[in-house]
Amino acid sequence: MQPITPFLWFDTQAEEAANFYVSVFPDSEILSVSRYGEAGPGPAGSVMLAVFKLRGQEFQAINGGPIYRFGPAISFVVDCADQAEVDHYWDGLLAGGGEPIQCGWLTDRFGLSWQVVPRRLGELMSDPDPAVAKRVTEAMLKMVKLDIAALEAAARG
Repeated sequence: MQPITPFLWFDTQAEEAANFYVSVFPDSEILSVSRYGEAGPGPAGSVMLAVFKLRGQEFQAINGGPIYRFGPAISFVVDCADQAEVDHYWDGLLAGGGEPIQCGWLTDRFGLSWQVVPRRLGELMSDPDPAVAKRVTEAMLKMVKLDIAALEAAARG
């Protein structure tokens, strides 16, 4: 087991969410699914816990009922090598009812927040010329999905 594992609380959609995330991220898999027994607290035979791996990172998802909901204070950052990856993860995570937010943030159909971020953004924002970083930041703040070509154009002025 890895030292820290994200544990996600769903009402009844843990298995559906795990299958969805595995379909979006390559090199991912469902590791196990355990079900409630006669003792509950969920209905006997229903999914209690789904364990899955996304690009090497293990997650656990529980069907714990409607007590808790996800909020934007916690999000997962998806590091993207290029615009094709940004587009893939952006479109994939929005599929089925997700909501785009701003600056590369979105909420998927389960209410989980994601940041789909090209690696190039960090490079441009770390430019030693503060004017470049300022232009890139200003451009990024106007975007919903991040656009590498537009960020690079802003960097050039």
